[in-house]
Amino acid sequence: MTPKLLHRPPPAGDTERPVPRWAIRLAHALPLLLLPACLWRLPFAVHFEMGQVQAGGMPAYWLSVPYVLGLSVLTEVIAILTIGLVRGWGEVAPAWIPFIGGRRVRPMAAVVPAVLGGLILTVLFTAVPLGDDRDLTLYGVVETVTYTNDAWSALATVCVTPIAAWGPITIALAIAYYRRRTARSPNTAVRHGTSPTADPPAAQRPPRAEGAPRS
Repeated sequence: MTPKLLHRPPPAGDTERPVPRWAIRLAHALPLLLLPACLWRLPFAVHFEMGQVQAGGMPAYWLSVPYVLGLSVLTEVIAILTIGLVRGWGEVAPAWIPFIGGRRVRPMAAVVPAVLGGLILTVLFTAVPLGDDRDLTLYGVVETVTYTNDAWSALATVCVTPIAAWGPITIALAIAYYRRRTARSPNTAVRHGTSPTADPPAAQRPPRAEGAPRS
């Protein structure tokens, strides 16, 4: 099954258990949420600085073009794969995948990478302002990026800020996926006689035949 990006979430999912509506909407909105940041960084591939004031020079085209394009494409691919946490192809591997096609996906095989990835993305795109035009990031204390005017600064803020939600959204979807995949089915409890509404074994006696003598 090929995941689609620009379409409305189905009213009834193809998952084993119903997916919360908030999770469906959030998963399908994630690729669109990250798209502005991907488009915003594309001009850097051809050495257009988008109003940034940079002290150093830009890398050569043979390095900047594949790096920027590859990073943008990879971002969208990972975001689209996150939709698998709310769709059936995230529970049963598509048939076209070698070796595992058609097999059920173990819950932890999807949850562990999603949670670890979400944590890494959260740390990677979180910057703590320290003042004096400095931020604390994963790479240490760095100078705040400055722009030639407020218009470029506002455009960068609008395009880049949403990417900070990537990690927390991925973690939230992974938790919802785990709870849904590991939840005990109500039918299972009834089959094993553990339903809280089921009669105790002593009360489940067959009806006495007509005319049978009393003991």
